Amino acid sequence: MELCFATNNLNKIKEIEAMLEGEVKLLSLKDIGCTEELAEDQQTLQGNAEQKAAYIANKYKINCFADDTGLEVEALNGAPGVYSARYAGAQRSNDDNIRFLLENLGDSENRSAQFRTVICAIIQNETYFFEGVVKGAIAKKLAGNGGFGYDPVFIPEGYEKSFAEMPLAEKNAISHRGRAVRSFVEFLQTNFLKAD
Repeated sequence: MELCFATNNLNKIKEIEAMLEGEVKLLSLKDIGCTEELAEDQQTLQGNAEQKAAYIANKYKINCFADDTGLEVEALNGAPGVYSARYAGAQRSNDDNIRFLLENLGDSENRSAQFRTVICAIIQNETYFFEGVVKGAIAKKLAGNGGFGYDPVFIPEGYEKSFAEMPLAEKNAISHRGRAVRSFVEFLQTNFLKAD
């Protein structure tokens, strides 16, 4: 089965390829000849995921899925949320976003946060949604060189280390995207990847 993952984020593609274990041939936007920037101007993670998937499904007539992820920080009333990638501005700099987040949190004792991923899949003209959440806390300083985005300051519940300090397999086992992808893969296996 071929599926296009509607993203230009190579880190996300690597993460998801590792979880699909060769059961699905994952195509990138480049693979299908899509060079345009996909719009993400909805007010919710679900809206953004659906906007991207629908654009690819309609224009390229291919089974596809898209995701959107937000970091939701309790002390900041759920911010940055849907604006996580451009929290510190349109330049979408991970370093700037982290700096801005830590500035806004300041010395707040409440560091509770969660990552939430919503996947929208459009397969054979039907639309499906999958969600994954991981709870944790925002560290006061960066730790680790792995991962991407806010990983160096996000400590998942039950752990002493940040996502950026974890090997990819360990992160995938507990991450928001990992949880959303697992429910998506189970759905694919049940409905589309019939055993020979």
